[in-house]
Amino acid sequence: MASRIRLEDRECPLSTTVQHVGEWWTLLLLHDAFDGYTRFDQFQESLGISSSMLTTRLKTLVADGLLERRPYQTSPVRHEYVLTDLGRSLRPVVVALAAWGNSRLAPAERSMILIDAQSGEEVDPVVVDAGTGRRLDDSDAYVFAAGPAAGDAMRARYANRTTAPSEA
Repeated sequence: MASRIRLEDRECPLSTTVQHVGEWWTLLLLHDAFDGYTRFDQFQESLGISSSMLTTRLKTLVADGLLERRPYQTSPVRHEYVLTDLGRSLRPVVVALAAWGNSRLAPAERSMILIDAQSGEEVDPVVVDAGTGRRLDDSDAYVFAAGPAAGDAMRARYANRTTAPSEA
């Protein structure tokens, strides 16, 4: 199957990330994994996904380093799928996607919300700059720029953007 990434986008972190996690079932499998599901039958029951599609998606997640396949039973051998550190690092992305989806709904229409595990209070996740704590949803205040490893196409795309101080 041909790659869906355009030649000029091969260095773009958005394009390469979407290649790993942009498929419908992949995000839903990761969501289930964040909820503690680890076994094939748990994923299948939760998602109503066919065995062949689930097998393919799990193999891809393992190959991409997002899940680790571990035996949990020896006779017969059965495996579970456990999030790796890399897989766990995607949780804020999935939380942000769910929050975006909920932001378009009235509170009474939300079938899943994020709550504080201690207080039970609903929380409103936002993406912020780790250094300043400022929200990153303002596309006038925060823009993409070519990074240190950018090739010619990426540099041309962002030629009129300010570079980070470490790149100047």
